[in-house]
Amino acid sequence: MLTLFTNRYQQFQAAQGIPVRITLGAPRFKLPYSLQHAVRELAPRREYFTKPLPEFTTAYRADLDQLGPARIAERLREIVNAEQDHRLVLLCFEDLGDPKLWCHRRVFAAWWKDTTGDEVRELSPMADHYEQGTLM
Repeated sequence: MLTLFTNRYQQFQAAQGIPVRITLGAPRFKLPYSLQHAVRELAPRREYFTKPLPEFTTAYRADLDQLGPARIAERLREIVNAEQDHRLVLLCFEDLGDPKLWCHRRVFAAWWKDTTGDEVRELSPMADHYEQGTLM
């Protein structure tokens, strides 16, 4: 079983699952948790960050298409097997509570839903969207 979430480094809490870095660089600030796993394949290329969102999305999704959901799932399952926890939280920097910001983690989440049918919930607040959590 593989259950994916997204969040930002500063909002992650250990009870959410296993933190997984999906950025080119690691945070340069102290984290209150251990960040032992990274899936660099999910980090966009550096040159994409100068592109407007539509161009960024097209380029990043093309990279994800090239990797394919099976290969990505295999890489993520390595972490699940190592940690014995199916809940992985894919982390990056952007605060999606700010309506001016967007992030590759949500582009990945949309791509994952489109290719696998599985939802990837954001665990931190998003300015343009509210996701109700479950009580159980």
